[in-house]
Amino acid sequence: MATFCTLTPLLTLYFLLLLLMFQSATASPRKLILVQQQPLVLQYHNGPLLTGNFSLNLIWYGRFSPSQRSIVADFFRSLSPSSAGFAAPPTVATWWATTSLYGHGPAHLTLGSQILDESYSLGNQLTSSQITAMAGRAGRPRADSISVVITSSDVAVEGFCSSRCGAHGPVAGSAGYVWVGDSSAQCPGQCAWPFHQPIYGPQTPPLVAPNGDVGMDGVVINLATLLAGAVTNPNGRGYFQGPATAPLEAVTACTGMFGTGAYPGYPGKVLVDPSSGASYNARGMDGRKFLLPAMWNPKTSQCTTLV
Repeated sequence: MATFCTLTPLLTLYFLLLLLMFQSATASPRKLILVQQQPLVLQYHNGPLLTGNFSLNLIWYGRFSPSQRSIVADFFRSLSPSSAGFAAPPTVATWWATTSLYGHGPAHLTLGSQILDESYSLGNQLTSSQITAMAGRAGRPRADSISVVITSSDVAVEGFCSSRCGAHGPVAGSAGYVWVGDSSAQCPGQCAWPFHQPIYGPQTPPLVAPNGDVGMDGVVINLATLLAGAVTNPNGRGYFQGPATAPLEAVTACTGMFGTGAYPGYPGKVLVDPSSGASYNARGMDGRKFLLPAMWNPKTSQCTTLV
């Protein structure tokens, strides 16, 4: 059963915020009641979690430039604890280390094989089953590998933009798969926010993408979201809240949060590169900078950001 990186939580939170603001504005002082927010708890459903060493085998479906591929490859390399020594904090590796708090130990991810499918072997309109089948052919599927499929901006995938930005789930022969699409040409306001103005909500100026590519920097956000879900809820019986068919997972439970003070429509206070004006909250290898979403911390029952 695949788990989707959905679009709806951010919009729901936004409209709830508007409702609360309206109620506060219209209520008399005597009717205003301070309600303490309850801690968010992701329940553990007694299923397996991914721990140990795993390689990430990529399929690049469609046309990507070498610079686009290097953004994702450097992000994957930066997940390793050994990469932390090559960058000043806050680091990508520190962000990923939160997943090790979920149970039985850390999942160490390394970059494996990469396959380029620039001929669009299955066409430019794909179904979910085709994505899963493609993932099953990524490199040599093994129990210690996770297949990652990234589709280019001119490829339409079932449900993409209308209800999801990507998905993760089980796939035969490996530890699972993750799929994410480049949304730059189809729905950047939905799947590449906050680097593009959203379709709904406050139309504040978008942040400058840290690697100068709205689509691929958005891909990194969604890859981070789904990789965390693939490790902490690999087969629908791990950590999540709500129905198993539409779960809130390690990162989707914290939708839209990137820095302190975040609220629906505002990503929070993040770091800014003085030379480029780009926004980021994590450093990686080779001088890379990334903007990574908040992750739920099971020790504190809070959504935690790096800055």
